[in-house]
Amino acid sequence: MSSELQSLSPEQAWQICQKNSRALLIDVRSSMEYLFVGHPVGAIHIPWIDEPDWVVNMSFVTDIRKLILGGVAENSDEGVPIILICRSGKRSKEAGMKLIEAGFTKVYNIDEGFEGELDEQHHRSTIGGWRYHGLPWEQC
Repeated sequence: MSSELQSLSPEQAWQICQKNSRALLIDVRSSMEYLFVGHPVGAIHIPWIDEPDWVVNMSFVTDIRKLILGGVAENSDEGVPIILICRSGKRSKEAGMKLIEAGFTKVYNIDEGFEGELDEQHHRSTIGGWRYHGLPWEQC
């Protein structure tokens, strides 16, 4: 069993989600980002930090446990891949470390995030990220 946060490319994350119906793809961005910037198809939204106060979601770990215990995944986190995504991989890394600390064993961070890093013109989705790689996404 791994007790370290593991990194995935967007493509690797998509492959896991396609092959393992128990995998949970969790978008940890703010509500506004999730709704208006877009999100991966099938992603479940549980913010790590959200408006209006921009503080860490103190119930994040509990919310993940509820997904597992509530029937979205099986009754144990044993073997349930939890794949986290944010804008560029930084917030999801923080959230993933918190899950590891809480005893989760299969936690992954999408290292490029949904939009990737900024390019020379300060644009996102041009040098990396879920959208850049043409993976399925949607928005409101």
